Amino acid sequence: MTKFKRSMKLLSAALIIGSSVVALMACSGGSRVRKPAELTAVSNQFELTPVWSINVGSSDPFNFHPVVAGNAVYAASHGGNLVKVDLDTGKKVWSVSVPEDLSVGPGSDGRTTVAVTTKGMVYAYDDSGKPIWNVSVGSEVLTEPVVAAGVVVIRALDSRFIGLDALTGAQKWVYQRQQAALSLRVGYGMLPLGNEVVVTGFSGGRFGMIALANGGLIWETPISFPKGFSEIERLNDVTAKPSMEGDILCAVSYQGRIGCGQARTGNLLWFKDYSSYTGTAQSSDMVFSANEKSYVTAFATKDGTQIWENTALTYRDVGEPLAVGKVLLMGDAQGYVHAFSQANGDLLARIRHDSSPISAAPIAVGGLILIQSQSGKLAAYSPK
Repeated sequence: MTKFKRSMKLLSAALIIGSSVVALMACSGGSRVRKPAELTAVSNQFELTPVWSINVGSSDPFNFHPVVAGNAVYAASHGGNLVKVDLDTGKKVWSVSVPEDLSVGPGSDGRTTVAVTTKGMVYAYDDSGKPIWNVSVGSEVLTEPVVAAGVVVIRALDSRFIGLDALTGAQKWVYQRQQAALSLRVGYGMLPLGNEVVVTGFSGGRFGMIALANGGLIWETPISFPKGFSEIERLNDVTAKPSMEGDILCAVSYQGRIGCGQARTGNLLWFKDYSSYTGTAQSSDMVFSANEKSYVTAFATKDGTQIWENTALTYRDVGEPLAVGKVLLMGDAQGYVHAFSQANGDLLARIRHDSSPISAAPIAVGGLILIQSQSGKLAAYSPK
């Protein structure tokens, strides 16, 4: 193996979302300092009023997402704290200590809740917090599990999708992807649709739909293709969770393209050059995303026409977006949550959740906005 290839493999093992852009700039000889833009004053046109707040424990250095099932929120910490929280009151229903450190947030359907450790152990609990099974998947896991249709879907770092029986932990199926020569060492978001399929991105600029019943690949579509001379330049993985509104799916790749297509077939309606690792959010007629510079952009869902771009948060490392009502919400690396007008991109409001990064997308449920930061603060806000 050549010295160059060895160095590329070592770099692959070190690339983590949130630091990948800086690492790539350094490796390519870039010397520009990524200084976050100073915040300008915003006269809030609406308020996000705190309803309740708890701390579930730090997720550092990972990016944990809470999950909502029924009238409860399930959240976790890197240290192994797993909690069920009442959605209305913020009171802990139960809390358990998973025997090992966790690498991703939990998955739950309200009946079975699972947590995955840094060593690839999957621990499952029933709705009272009682442990019911645990199994090893034999590989590191950085992607949040999905629990739906009686199946726990685990996406391992070795490109295996593993379907486990939600009640027993028995393996139901395995779907094996071919590993790319070089890919980002990050979680690849999975979007469950009903109780039938999950849609997710792959390395090499592709995304696809997988059946929950048997792990079969229903369709796969390239959204972008590798380009450039070095292996780093040719990285273009679809790491972020795709989004869906109506029957239109949208996805974006790192160092690649953004595009939208038909959910049933995966056929793209349009695509254009773009790069993001924080994903997309959709309204009825627009798709929103932020690139590595934290430029926030809106495109027309039907044809990809750029509607607006806001550069006010340049290099503030904004997180995953949420489109709700007439606003677009996203956090940043300093714990602020920003609200943009979906119509024209103007900043409408800002709150300070805490002082740690907010990478996970806010969740809109039951008239509340849920936000979890990397420090472990989980809070519910009411838009006023």
